Amino acid sequence: MSNTSASQTRTPAALPGHIAIVMDGNGRWAQKRWLPRVAGHKQGVEALRRVVEACIERGVPVLSVFAFSSENWNRPVEEVSGLMDLLVMALSREVPRLSENGVRLHFPGDRSALSSRVVQGLEAAERDTAHNRTLVLNVCFNYGGRWDVTQAAQRLVQQGREITEDNLSSAMALAHVGDPDLLIRTGGELRISNFLLWQSAYTELVFTECLWPDFDAAELDRAMAEFANRERRFGQTAEQRAEVEPMAVAAGQQHA
Repeated sequence: MSNTSASQTRTPAALPGHIAIVMDGNGRWAQKRWLPRVAGHKQGVEALRRVVEACIERGVPVLSVFAFSSENWNRPVEEVSGLMDLLVMALSREVPRLSENGVRLHFPGDRSALSSRVVQGLEAAERDTAHNRTLVLNVCFNYGGRWDVTQAAQRLVQQGREITEDNLSSAMALAHVGDPDLLIRTGGELRISNFLLWQSAYTELVFTECLWPDFDAAELDRAMAEFANRERRFGQTAEQRAEVEPMAVAAGQQHA
């Protein structure tokens, strides 16, 4: 399928159909409180629970979060080990609750470097929530945007398919959802750090100083309000978008 987001046909003030978040600041949150860094990651799980609930309440259909990047292996061994243990614990504790709320889980990323225990947990969570339709939650784990483009190209070569934009999009790790409309990065850094590079070509970016463990529904609403004030043109002029958007909305209503 093409990764062109259905929400690209929405008006500028519409709800984002797909929100992506770089959840940054867990370690700094812990250090400010003289706690080990893993304590910040544990609090980050609580923040993710709040945001998932807020997305459901607001009718956002897709949420993608950057949980562990390809580069995070370079962090201290004890922190990486703690993150793996936290993932396993969170899966056992959170998946039943998420499933009750209609959340469908996906874990895009390279699983070849993960332990069999972690991989089995990811597969079980995806299988157990496959029937849910309220919210698609992509927890990108051992994910990197460059890895995603590379693996997509390799897959096309193996299948003997031509490398085109549409074919690459269909081979990406998040091909099951449209491109993100809004990407939020917490923690004050002004970069996307190898997250959804291909998919974020026309994504609106919002950066906040708020550290991830402190992120809540109010912070999400502020980011969504900023998104609502953006004019999204996708390479066209404002006049062209003004002509296209009413027709796109009408077409969507006919197919609804």
